[in-house]
Amino acid sequence: PNFIETTAGEPVTVGPIEYQITFEGTHNGDEDTRPENTFVKIRINAKNISDENARITGGQFFFIDTKGQKHQPIYGEFSEEDLLDDILEPNKPVSWTTQFDVPFDENEQYNVAIRPTKQHESIDTAIICITNC
Repeated sequence: PNFIETTAGEPVTVGPIEYQITFEGTHNGDEDTRPENTFVKIRINAKNISDENARITGGQFFFIDTKGQKHQPIYGEFSEEDLLDDILEPNKPVSWTTQFDVPFDENEQYNVAIRPTKQHESIDTAIICITNC
């Protein structure tokens, strides 16, 4: 894979999609879904920069902790903005959120990785620093 490193808020392209990822904070879930540790929430702003529809899924995103371990997103219905799966039309920006159940220390540096879907035919993987960069 080709690793592209950037910081939160900076645009990065993986496959046909341009992303901007920002740290939204932490939360403790809702009545139906509680974290084992803490939910770390990110905002995903995305725009399909190709001429064809492109798929985006929550499974493309991974939280990377201070030990380098990857954590998959936790799906819940915390808000109408939670990303599960969607089709992006060309040049139509969208915005979602997702969260990860991880031990969180506000003084540590954390990253989010974005991998392309199989349909994107890309070897790029973005690594975005989201805290204490």
